[in-house]
Amino acid sequence: MTDTEISADLRKEADDRRRRALAIVPPLDLSRTTWPEYPPSKVIDAITYVARRGLHRYLETAGELRTELALRHGTQAERIVVGDGAAQLLSSATQTLMGHGDELITPWPSYPLYPVMARRAGGKAVPVQGFGVDEILAAVTGRTRVVAICNPNDPTGELLRTAELRRLLDALPDRVVILLDEALRDFVDAEPLDAALSLVEDHPRLLVFRSFSKAWGLAGLRCGYAVGGPGSEPLLAEIGPPLGIGELAHAGVLEALRHGSRTIERRTREVAVERARMIGALRDLGFDVNASQANFVWLAMDGIDGAELSSRFARSALIVRSGGTLGDPRRVRAAIQDAEATDRFVRALERVAGAQT
Repeated sequence: MTDTEISADLRKEADDRRRRALAIVPPLDLSRTTWPEYPPSKVIDAITYVARRGLHRYLETAGELRTELALRHGTQAERIVVGDGAAQLLSSATQTLMGHGDELITPWPSYPLYPVMARRAGGKAVPVQGFGVDEILAAVTGRTRVVAICNPNDPTGELLRTAELRRLLDALPDRVVILLDEALRDFVDAEPLDAALSLVEDHPRLLVFRSFSKAWGLAGLRCGYAVGGPGSEPLLAEIGPPLGIGELAHAGVLEALRHGSRTIERRTREVAVERARMIGALRDLGFDVNASQANFVWLAMDGIDGAELSSRFARSALIVRSGGTLGDPRRVRAAIQDAEATDRFVRALERVAGAQT
């Protein structure tokens, strides 16, 4: 063979390999509620700097972070506690508030941690079907001590608006405390970010929990906080981690708060746009889907259970979360990411809806 022929064969082989590589579509993971992108470089730089400077010592206090959060929410630093994620603070609050035989009411399906919290505190979880004030109030008994509400709710995406929360607080007995889990609050566009948080000033039986694991994309740092109203200071001090949070988490979250607001605004705007696209496409094809205020959709299809629906998405290289472990085996949860992810999701829907079992 001549050199020209050999070169032509090599180019053809390279072109074939390129076409085969391009034909491989990696699965898109829509099963998680955490943000899929890497943190901003400034956050990584802040963590790296602290690690090099002082990883050999303990962080003395999270006071600087508490002050930053207090300024952000217009409250006093003493009414804020920082912990190892919202889950740790929620669990500690339940342990502190509940005793043997006490009850924790929670709308259901919801975050699976809540029933676990109740059992570990020696109490009982009371799941309430539906996501409304009247359903919660109807479940209250003499043993009710805590109401845990994920708002917006995971996995349904439903939002209990501030006016309804106020009605619930006004109607509950004085002994009952509401633990309001707002880990997904940044994605809400139906009302202002701190609308529900403003209720703590007039309702001392309300504690609001926030996380840096979702929209902020810092799940690996395991950092969250809780905010209470006047008189909540002793309880907040009780539920914080005994030795505080790690210095790396403190540095990363503090940097994100000070310089990451535009990033969060961009992310949440994008989620709102893509959420509307996904819900619209699902409804056009006859899927049952909630009017979500979170960064995911909770969907079902008549005649098909969640496991089969999840398998159909998997055959289109989309990984979603089957609803069986989330409280409703008929449904699946699919996360919302960027426009490209929505494009793939929408293209797959007709195949998912028309697939044969």
